[in-house]
Amino acid sequence: MSRIKRISKELEECRQDVQSGVTLELNSESDLTNLTGYFKGPPGTPYQGGVFQVDIVIPKEYPFKPPQMKFATKIYHPNISSVTGAICLDILKDAWTPILTLKSSLISLQSLLQSPEPNNPQDAEVAKHYLANHKGFEETAAYWTKLYASDGDKFGSGAKNDAALYGIDESIVAQFENMGFPRDKIIEVLRRLGVKSYNGVSNKAELENKILEELLKECS
Repeated sequence: MSRIKRISKELEECRQDVQSGVTLELNSESDLTNLTGYFKGPPGTPYQGGVFQVDIVIPKEYPFKPPQMKFATKIYHPNISSVTGAICLDILKDAWTPILTLKSSLISLQSLLQSPEPNNPQDAEVAKHYLANHKGFEETAAYWTKLYASDGDKFGSGAKNDAALYGIDESIVAQFENMGFPRDKIIEVLRRLGVKSYNGVSNKAELENKILEELLKECS
């Protein structure tokens, strides 16, 4: 079966299967290799009530090579990058087989939300939070779901305050943005250093120099 016929067949089967809880849509009717998948967050998890969007690119070698998938909806999960949406899941890498489908891959992603694997993380900071303070992790994950994946915003792409999501004082981010550093790098460095505010810091200048030093390394 050719790749195009296979994809067409999978799309039709997914449309007919209303029980699966996942949806597949073409980004363009003239291109079967770029799709978008949607599924609801599993009940009983911090992702409940959310609708998650996944970007899908089908390689030329499909179904002998896995589809390329990444979350378009921002999500707080140990196995999904909170910055890029990249996913750490074996079936999308070396455990893929041609028996698997786009629908079954999306169902596996839904299951991943139910059963995170923090010891094999894609986002080390989120995994650390999961292991050190599970209640705090769940509260943050639920907060992100409400902000980015609410049913009222199918695409979950509204502009949000990314610093607030990590509990980082916006004034610190603005301080280094004014020096010309990219916002995403500033937040990444502040997260890595565990800096959320200057409150209670005995030597503010020393901490500022440390942040600056890390930013220069990051952006060199």
